[in-house]
Amino acid sequence: MLRRMKYLYQQRQWPEFTWDLEKVSPLLAALRFKQGRLLGKMEGLGFQLRAEASLQNLTQDVLKSSEIEGDLLDAQQVRSSIARRLGMEVAGLVPSDRHVDGVVEMMLDATQRYQEELTEERLFGWHAALFPTGRSGMYKIVVGAWRDNTREDPMQVVSGAMGRERVHYQAPDSEVLEPEMGKFLSWFNAHDLLDPVLRAGMAHLWFVTLHPFDDGNGRIARAITDLQLARADGSPQRFYSMSTQIRAERNDYYDILEGTQKGTLDITEWLEWFLGCLDRAISNTDGTLATVLRKARFWENPETNSLNERQRFMLNKLLDRFEGKLTSSKWAKMAKCSQDTAIRDIQDLIEKGVLEKEAAGGRSTSYALAELE
Repeated sequence: MLRRMKYLYQQRQWPEFTWDLEKVSPLLAALRFKQGRLLGKMEGLGFQLRAEASLQNLTQDVLKSSEIEGDLLDAQQVRSSIARRLGMEVAGLVPSDRHVDGVVEMMLDATQRYQEELTEERLFGWHAALFPTGRSGMYKIVVGAWRDNTREDPMQVVSGAMGRERVHYQAPDSEVLEPEMGKFLSWFNAHDLLDPVLRAGMAHLWFVTLHPFDDGNGRIARAITDLQLARADGSPQRFYSMSTQIRAERNDYYDILEGTQKGTLDITEWLEWFLGCLDRAISNTDGTLATVLRKARFWENPETNSLNERQRFMLNKLLDRFEGKLTSSKWAKMAKCSQDTAIRDIQDLIEKGVLEKEAAGGRSTSYALAELE
């Protein structure tokens, strides 16, 4: 006789998770060391460059967390929405729609207010921000409240064509959500000796197990993870993106979640995967931070110490991957100065070895950054 499979929340000792300290502790220690090295490196960059690095990573976090769910957002809108809400003076801002603004508001509330308690009302606010129209695609959903499946089929995670669906997971009945989420929030806000990185991994798993909303559970779980990682860093600034790494490993992410849900309350394998994924996220920051670190090296050069504000503004544009060719007329227009002033600014930078004329000819001479020693 086949025994019916039990999910985590159906286990007798739920939610008393256990794990193998001998396997998890070395991974956590190595990760925390790498985390500390990254934060130390960023601390030496100065406030402005740290803010730019954080903007890049927050943008990637919002984009990739939505992309995991198949929701593709406009990168410029996301970046602009974050910059405006953080009060950053960043060039090239564009208007953003309310869907983008809602996702950004949730992420910033999680990371910028990381020291505040996570409450039912706060989670409801995040959910309402994710679904400002009260709909998920064409379907009307319960927004800003726990799901209510008492008159419908159970909440299931399925894939496959109609008639050939595969059930990956069935969530707890909706009538148990209020007490279950009460337990989760009490644990989440407790002040104990559990490392916040481990708490981030456990919270992610616990929240998606309960699946308390009609939609958006994955994105909210990742926001909860980011809140705990901000606590682990002791900073609202984000210098790595867990969601970007999860997106790169999406198939493994879903596989380990499904396997863990159908296992026991020993969550060692889940924590090993979570810590490994976070470790890889930190290792992969070099690409994201390349522009910021390039700026840092550029402005450390003695030749860049005595520049006027127009020159600094335009050089930062070039460092931000200026699109098209830089000419004296573009300089004049963007720096809001005369053509003669633009030519003097450019000539001064050429003499300092900061700019150089581009080899390609044409009607207008163009300029590019020189390689500083």
